[in-house]
Order: sequence, then C-alpha cells, then structure tokens
Amino acid sequence: MTDSSRPRILTGDTPTGRLHLGHYVGSLERRLALQETHDCYFIIANVHALTTRSDKPDEIRSDTLDVMRDWLAVGLDPQRSTLFVQSEIPAIAELTFLFSMLLGFGRVMRNPTIKDEIIVKNLGDTYSFGFLLYAVGQTADILAFRPEGVPVGEDQVAHIEMTREVARRFNQLYCGVSDQTPDEEHLKAGGLFPIPRAEVGRVGRLVGIDGVNKMSKSLGNAIYLCDSARDVQKKVNKIFTGRQSATDPGDASNVLFQYLDAFHADEDRVTELQEMYAAGRIGDGEVKRELGESINALLEPLRLRRARYEGNDKAILEIIRAGCAKANAVAEQTLAGAKQAMRMNFGDRSLGYR
Repeated sequence: MTDSSRPRILTGDTPTGRLHLGHYVGSLERRLALQETHDCYFIIANVHALTTRSDKPDEIRSDTLDVMRDWLAVGLDPQRSTLFVQSEIPAIAELTFLFSMLLGFGRVMRNPTIKDEIIVKNLGDTYSFGFLLYAVGQTADILAFRPEGVPVGEDQVAHIEMTREVARRFNQLYCGVSDQTPDEEHLKAGGLFPIPRAEVGRVGRLVGIDGVNKMSKSLGNAIYLCDSARDVQKKVNKIFTGRQSATDPGDASNVLFQYLDAFHADEDRVTELQEMYAAGRIGDGEVKRELGESINALLEPLRLRRARYEGNDKAILEIIRAGCAKANAVAEQTLAGAKQAMRMNFGDRSLGYR
C-alpha cells in the first residue's frame, strides 16, 4: 500500500507503443528503487496520446494495456505503488484548465520539447490545439499529486520546469507565498504545491540502434522490453559503427560501448573490451554478441513476468481500477484545496469510482 509518511514522487508514460530500453534506463529502473523508499504514483497518460492519434482510439486503448503489462513485467508492484490511468482522474482535466490561466501562449511555445516534437513528428502547422494544451496538462498530471520529485528522461526536464513555474505562480497568487520564498520553503510558507524537482535517470538519453537518434518507436530504432532473445540479438547486430575492419583501431566511445556501459553487469569486462577494441584486437561482431547477451540477461526475467499477463485483460483492468480509486482520492483532495485557494469552492463533492 502507499505510505503518505514517505516522500512522494510522480512519473509515467504516454502509451505510444510498448516500452523500450530507453524507458528502462531513463526512468523505469529508478522507479523500481523508489517504490522501496517513496510513496509512488505512476500514471499512464492516455489522454496525451490523443494529441497525435485522436483518430486511433482502439490503438491507444491497446497501448495503454500494453504499457501496464510492461510496468508489471519490470517489477512495478500495485501493492506498493499506485498505478493508474490518466483518463480516469477527472481532477486532472479540471486542474489543466485552471493552470492554463497561469501560462501565456508564448511561454508554452517556448517549451523546447514542444518544438522538438513538432519537428520530429513532422506536424508542421497541422497540430491540434490539444497538442499544445498537453504541455499544460502535464503540469496538472504532476501537481494533482503534489510530489517532491519527478523521475524523467532528460528530454522531459523542460516540462518539469514549466510545472515548477506553475506551482510557484499558484502559490504566490492564491496562497500568499512571497516571490522571494525559496522553492523548498513553499509548503511551510502556506503554499498548496511543493515545487517538484526533475530527477533524471542514470542514462538521460539512450541512442537508438541507428546510432544517431534517441531510441524511439516512431523512428524504428528501438529494442523493446518485450522483444524475444532472438529479436534483441538481430537488432544489436544492426548497430552501425562505421568501422571498416576488425583489425582497425575502433572508437570505444561509439554506440556499442554506450550500450555496454548501460547494460553490461561487469564494469571490468567492459573496460577490457574497450581496450581490445581500441587496439584493433576485437571486431564489432564479438562486441555485439556480448552486448546481446547482456541485454537478454536483463530482459529474461521481464519476459517471464510479462507472460503472466498476456491475454489476461481482466487482471490488468482490475489493477488499473484499484490504482485509479487510490489516485482519485489524492487528486480530489488537491483539487478541493486549489478551488478553496482560488475562492471557487461552493460545496463539497465526492467521487464514486469502481
């Protein structure tokens, strides 16, 4: 069960497909550690998936269930953490509207993550207003649960900074907190919201198997947590290093060794491989074989856990509903506090969820 005496964190994933190794080193492995020491809330942001796929609701629902399977496979535990789905938490939508009054249009458009997504997804000027609104919605996803920290990949730090701005602005405007108050003192000074900090994982940005771009489903350069051992090795074998011959001195900082640093369990062995590679005493093929073995050693326990939930949507839905009931209790409390601070409370409401 969640423990309110512990420091709270909030993070999650948008269901754009099954999760990959970039998600694992960027946030998932940190979530595993944090659920031992923190009050953890993990959100599947399925409403945000509508920003670019509003015409594909069946895909989004399927991806939402798959993300939950991946979470359970990794080891996120619904008995120790609150696992929930964004669309089932109405307070998030209400807070999104309220927070949108605290951000100018220009500020939203200066968010570098928004700019990058417009380019990477080739949206041009065809994106919906909801695409821009989701940047505000992410602040509501987070602040609805008033966390101290938000574990993210480095590409999401800009969103967390916007969230911090909204929390400061709300506390100053509606709770009487001075603009000179240090971030860590906002709650003591009477603010409703803590100023959450971004907590970047040990690998902030994992390059894909193309060796150029960040690992991404849309770019076809990802190794998925659910990939078979054979598929993992096939993808590793495709990694391009530009090396012409196994006897040429190799660049021991290339993508192969970035992966070895991230996934090989033996640091001394990685150093040994680097030295042999740089001296031209070992080829790409042997390094790729050992890399594939290391990744598969990590993923095999995940495959076994995930198999328990394959084809069992009923069990997944039960976990989602239990998590949403817990999440709604907290988010409703936050919304009530926000409306009271804004003098918009004219009665009490209770939310039934089953």
